[in-house]
Amino acid sequence: MTHVFHRSPKQTLPYAVKGDGIAIIASDGKRYIDASGGAAVSCLGHSHPAVIQAIKQQLDNIAYAHTSFFTSQAAEDLADFLAERAPGDLNHVYFLSGGSEAVEASLKLARQYFVETGQPERRIFIARRQSYHGNTLGALAIGGNEWRRKPFLPLLTQAHHVSACYPYRDQQTGESDEQYADRLAQELDDAIRELGAHNVAAFVAETVVGATAGALAPVGGYLQKIRAVCDRHGVLLILDEVMSGMGRTGYLFACEEDGVTPDILAIAKGLGAGYQPIGAMIASDRIYQAILDGSGFFQHGHTYMGHASACAGALAVQHAIEQDGLLANVRERGEQLRAELHAALDSHPNVGDIRGRGLFVGIELVQDKTSKQVLDPALKTHATLKKKAFEHGLMIYPMGGTVDGVHGDHILLAPPFICTPQDISRIVQLLVQTIDAVLPR
Repeated sequence: MTHVFHRSPKQTLPYAVKGDGIAIIASDGKRYIDASGGAAVSCLGHSHPAVIQAIKQQLDNIAYAHTSFFTSQAAEDLADFLAERAPGDLNHVYFLSGGSEAVEASLKLARQYFVETGQPERRIFIARRQSYHGNTLGALAIGGNEWRRKPFLPLLTQAHHVSACYPYRDQQTGESDEQYADRLAQELDDAIRELGAHNVAAFVAETVVGATAGALAPVGGYLQKIRAVCDRHGVLLILDEVMSGMGRTGYLFACEEDGVTPDILAIAKGLGAGYQPIGAMIASDRIYQAILDGSGFFQHGHTYMGHASACAGALAVQHAIEQDGLLANVRERGEQLRAELHAALDSHPNVGDIRGRGLFVGIELVQDKTSKQVLDPALKTHATLKKKAFEHGLMIYPMGGTVDGVHGDHILLAPPFICTPQDISRIVQLLVQTIDAVLPR
């Protein structure tokens, strides 16, 4: 009997009692390799001593003071760290408690920016199908995850959706990456014109799509062309790097690899690596200055924003990533992970695509490789894979509805940045055993 309202109340969960590097240890002593970082969160693994010490030290000073009265050195130092490293003029950091809050704040800031600059008619947000931006109502409204949206549709504000950058299924035979990117950019341009550019506030996209479609990275030039479309119509570009940012792709900010700077950027997960709840919205100079020169007040806020101990922990996480050269390790181990997955699974009849960047890797499963026919959704193959992997002592992040919210199955891998070559090989070994057990060759 439990009085905890778990997300799946019919499921009985084991107790996690200790973290040890890339593993979580249950109360019965069984070890589980955290190959998904939980939900792409635990980028430093578990029980990192420097992070724990930083949080303890902050607690000894002061854990919390409301941000309407005080700032803290921890928040100021973390904001300085991020602003110095963020691309372009993303210099103004607004701390929150997680990814959904970061996206929600981004939407409200975009709306307030246009109100403050005399363009109150700009109220429409455009996002992409098969996207996920969070579970609060605003974030859910712009997201393209049909399964998550459906029960709450009467509560959601209207948003418009265009195609995802999904080369495995949507890039046409003989169509180059540039032609494909041009086609998608034109689709966005057409949507803005149809809605009336003067009505559109922002285009919102995950730099690399995470849970909903399984590590979908954009083709070369796509985000640059999207940026140009937004600029042409005075539309803001909001990039959601809640899952893909903070080093997950091998770059501190995933959009660096694409040579694009958004107007507003949302981060979380790897920012604090799970040691404390934290997320952030980073705004450009132009957006920040408009608020400063206008009302001088962002009409938004949460009780625990800028939480001192959360900021102290996150700064220690970021220092560890930088000082230990973990971004380079992410790139190297990511190449190893994809190479070993290709070697082990390319011949598997149900493995259609292996994709991703850095230690952010997706495997799309199919019924038939040639036609790319999906598995029967009634089988819930993704759920069976998660259960079987857990029995093998492996934590993975599989999802269903990859293609359209109903059809398609994929596995998402997001192991900690501290993984060794041996760790990666062990993850691949256990994953192959899992897939072969559920989908025999």
